[in-house]
Amino acid sequence: MTSAKPAHIAMFSIAAPGHVNPSIEVIRELVARGHRVSYAIPASFAERVAETGAVPVIWKSVLPTDDEPEAWGTELIDNIEPFLDDAVQALPQLAAAFEGDEPDLVLHDITAYPARVLAHRWGVPAISLSPNLVAWEGYEEEVAAPMTAELRASERGRAYYARFRAWLDENGIDEDPDRFVGRPRRSIVLIPRALQPYADRVDESVHTFVGSCQGDRSATQGTWRRPAAAEGKKILLVSLGSTFTKQPAFYRACIEAFGDLPDWHVVLQIGRFTDEADLGTVPANVEVHRWVPQLDILRQADAFITHAGAGGSQEGLATGTPMVAVPQAVDQFGNADMLASLGVARHVSMEEADAATLREAVLGLLADPQVAARAEEIRAQMATEGGTRQAADLIEAVLP
Repeated sequence: MTSAKPAHIAMFSIAAPGHVNPSIEVIRELVARGHRVSYAIPASFAERVAETGAVPVIWKSVLPTDDEPEAWGTELIDNIEPFLDDAVQALPQLAAAFEGDEPDLVLHDITAYPARVLAHRWGVPAISLSPNLVAWEGYEEEVAAPMTAELRASERGRAYYARFRAWLDENGIDEDPDRFVGRPRRSIVLIPRALQPYADRVDESVHTFVGSCQGDRSATQGTWRRPAAAEGKKILLVSLGSTFTKQPAFYRACIEAFGDLPDWHVVLQIGRFTDEADLGTVPANVEVHRWVPQLDILRQADAFITHAGAGGSQEGLATGTPMVAVPQAVDQFGNADMLASLGVARHVSMEEADAATLREAVLGLLADPQVAARAEEIRAQMATEGGTRQAADLIEAVLP
């Protein structure tokens, strides 16, 4: 499906891999269909966006970066306050950037609060491109209210809600702040339905699951080739993503668990915060990298030790790879539980992730024929969800 007339579409996101990468192929597809796509993004992701053919619209963010994960703090208020701070200061920048060139349609990440305000101001439709789970019917009562009760009772929490309320009022939006954040009017969900808790209670008139939107990443990420010494061996990928990767003890445990197994070859991604010298002696069957082409390796892998971020979780499911989920933060704990409940993963806490536990978890998964059968069943189901093309069709259907 293509629309009769190319449109000006504006996408808004923050500078974080887990928020940009899930929808990047959708943006590429919209450009390929002839639409003019402006993409509002901080400078650190401008090159990534430009590769799709979209035009980066640069704005300055005050959010903590991947270089300072500890800046996010440890309490709920520490996690949510920065997004409001960023939205308040970003809105004037973004309004000025699009003045005289307003789009026909706004697409936005779940954290891009100014996008919904601007869509309201411009009188154009807005669609959320959600990179992770969405609220189901009853979510507020079952999850949100207990979680925010203490927050709403604290001085800092009350100040946060008062400021959010004032900002929405100032912009003519009569909506509760929590509903503004968590209840978009239209949402395309970029995860497989299998990863969504209570999927049968999600309002399908609002949310449409299209599954993982994958494309050919070889030009930007390269490819991985099995070394000659690994021929005939099982392949294990270990990755904790891009942010919470300062974990030398964990990486040493992985090396200890599999470094002496002659029929295994390990690809270990350590990110930017761990010094390779801190890993100790690395056996010949373990290759260590700062970054790897994850999806390409998973297509060849037999097992995956992951932090259970939304991207890694669905890539593991899409390739039918059994997983050991060792979550580090935020939604990863829920994802780990979902993967385990699907019968394709073990959830191991970071505190328990020693060499013996990791080895037993991986070998136990591969010894269970039901795991392989379930992984293949979910992989096949995901292949029917539509992905990039379906997402682009749904977006074009909303164009004026």
